[in-house]
Amino acid sequence: MKRLWLEFIKGIGSENPIFFVVLGLCPTLAVSTNMTNAIGMGLAATFVLVCSNAIIALVRLWIPDKIRIPCYIVIIATFVSVVEMVLKAYAPALDRALGIFVPLIVVNCIILGRAEAFASKNPVLPSIADGLGMGCGFLVALLVISFVRETLGSGKLMGLTLSRPFEPALILSLAPGALLVMGLLIGGIRWLRSLRSS
Repeated sequence: MKRLWLEFIKGIGSENPIFFVVLGLCPTLAVSTNMTNAIGMGLAATFVLVCSNAIIALVRLWIPDKIRIPCYIVIIATFVSVVEMVLKAYAPALDRALGIFVPLIVVNCIILGRAEAFASKNPVLPSIADGLGMGCGFLVALLVISFVRETLGSGKLMGLTLSRPFEPALILSLAPGALLVMGLLIGGIRWLRSLRSS
């Protein structure tokens, strides 16, 4: 049980895919304009991570080395298709907001990286814990970045207008603002981590 907890918690903390490993930046930059999009993308990626990690760990001994990456992509694409159909059926507005970035989960380097680095070498339960931890870490990072961008960039939170003691910095709602916010957060987190370790 302790091993499962450690596999889970590393994705949120020391191996967070956005803040420490710096993977999956395309969807992070694109969908972090507001918290609703961040929640949708984070949950979609977490579902795909957990399910694909579980299946890959289950069949890892039967997949020949030469074709393992195409096999992983087929498994991941299956779960991405499920997510796409569910979003189209039950959350069409969110589906339109996330756009092309839902199908692109198939080639998201976080998901493919965890399949190759972890699920292909470990049993099912640790792989599920790893997928859940990495997915939650991705979701937390998206929420933090989108919180900063939405509140400071548009003066809103989850679509609700905040009372504004300041004029919104509109650049934070644009692509350069996403890079700025993410860079400052990554730098700040690493600086705090270096202070704690010294």
